[in-house]
Amino acid sequence: MLHVETMRIDIITLFPRMFEGFLGESILKRAQQKKLVTFSVINLRDFSTDKHRKVDDRPFGGGPGMVIGVEPVCRALESMSRKKEKKRIILLTPQGKKFDQPAARRLARQRHLVLLCGHYEGFDERIKKWVDEEISIGDFVLTGGELPAMAVADAVVRLIPGVLGDENSAVAESFDNGLLEYPQYTRPAGFRGMNVPKILLSGNHKAVEEWRKQQALARTKKRRPDLLKGVS
Repeated sequence: MLHVETMRIDIITLFPRMFEGFLGESILKRAQQKKLVTFSVINLRDFSTDKHRKVDDRPFGGGPGMVIGVEPVCRALESMSRKKEKKRIILLTPQGKKFDQPAARRLARQRHLVLLCGHYEGFDERIKKWVDEEISIGDFVLTGGELPAMAVADAVVRLIPGVLGDENSAVAESFDNGLLEYPQYTRPAGFRGMNVPKILLSGNHKAVEEWRKQQALARTKKRRPDLLKGVS
């Protein structure tokens, strides 16, 4: 088996317990057992100098909410600077570039990712000095960056060679070729009057491939016509 270098993902958060179940189940658990990826969940409060482990404060200029300060973030990130490997620091924020499958594939080629989870009214703008890119998982606002960090980590890790049981599983998926995935069926061939398309039972692989392509195109046209702008 071809040796694959272990990916490292560090997650900086105010709520590390949110990741316990996420990292301990399913594909992510197996990826760690195979030593294809290692996770480190870092509590930002560990880098506070306040006796109450406070990391936020009122915004200058007034306004609602609290802002996470630059000092604890700086300390947390600089604690990693002694590590020799090159890392990519990503801020999860509604203001970031929208995350998609090509972005997941790009990040899957990195060896060390740092996911910085926002909260409250966001971060002091000065943390951007250390951030390589900002990512959003959609045009909506969540209470924090923990769920987006999970989404990004999951999308990235499953693309690491060896993580999925079948290497072809990550090839013909929604968004990889600019289309949504074609319909899938399994046994039984008939259920309560609903039958599997005969073409899938024919054994004609070329015909099945063409059917799937046409189904993917039709589904995309109906559900996500915006995606077809990038399909020739």
